[in-house]
Amino acid sequence: MRPARAITTTASALAVAISVAVGAVACAPEPSPAAEEPSTPSTKAETPAPPVLEAADPTAAADPAGPGFASDARSDALPQHSIDDPSSLWVVTNKHRPLDPLDYEPSDLVMPEGIDNVNGQPLRAEAAAAATRMAQAASADGVWFRIGSAYRDYAKQEYLYTSYIARDGQAEADTYSARPGFSEHQTGLTADFDDASSCYLWACFADTAAGAWLAEHAAEHGWILRYPAGSEHVTGYTFEPWHFRYVGEPLALEMRERGVATLEEYFELAAAPTYLE
Repeated sequence: MRPARAITTTASALAVAISVAVGAVACAPEPSPAAEEPSTPSTKAETPAPPVLEAADPTAAADPAGPGFASDARSDALPQHSIDDPSSLWVVTNKHRPLDPLDYEPSDLVMPEGIDNVNGQPLRAEAAAAATRMAQAASADGVWFRIGSAYRDYAKQEYLYTSYIARDGQAEADTYSARPGFSEHQTGLTADFDDASSCYLWACFADTAAGAWLAEHAAEHGWILRYPAGSEHVTGYTFEPWHFRYVGEPLALEMRERGVATLEEYFELAAAPTYLE
């Protein structure tokens, strides 16, 4: 995305406060169509005009770490992982970057222990263990949350996405639900967290005790808020304060320390507001 460091990322807490203050409401990302959902508001908050992002220089020197890997220049302390391999903790999937293969299925899915799981969906082993530790840390602070949604395979995502097109039309569905083969949930590294309140899958989740705790502490357990407020022009999705992606503690903490909001910006990838076809 042209250097990421040139993009100033608004502090997460401030962005959330502004979004909620003006009444921003995010659409439910991928819940079961049969589940009861709140009525869609007649108006939504306007997203501020995005900054103009310059295209990456094609003549720039090749990344010394090789194609699809994080550059050592970002941090000498971080291990290097592929951002293309779907089995990598750092895989980046967005509207420009489908999983390869499209029907990828993780080989190490397990059920997270010690945390309520509404739909009984698994996570990859490392992410599951991290979710357990994070829930325990939150409980020690008097905060409770559960997993509302976790791993979904290609077929499940195809069913959900098709149902949203039938309900809202494709243009609207693309703002809150990934096409099959493009979904972070298919990696087994993503969880939607829920506090059983009326704010689940709505922007006001950011103002709940669970949402605030996750925004402040998730990085300490290897999770990042994947679709932050004000980054819709980069990620292609509406603000989702419940949607967290596991990337491991080293990367999550570095992104927090440097104030980098998205994986696209950290890895200097092009913004992906729409699909390429």
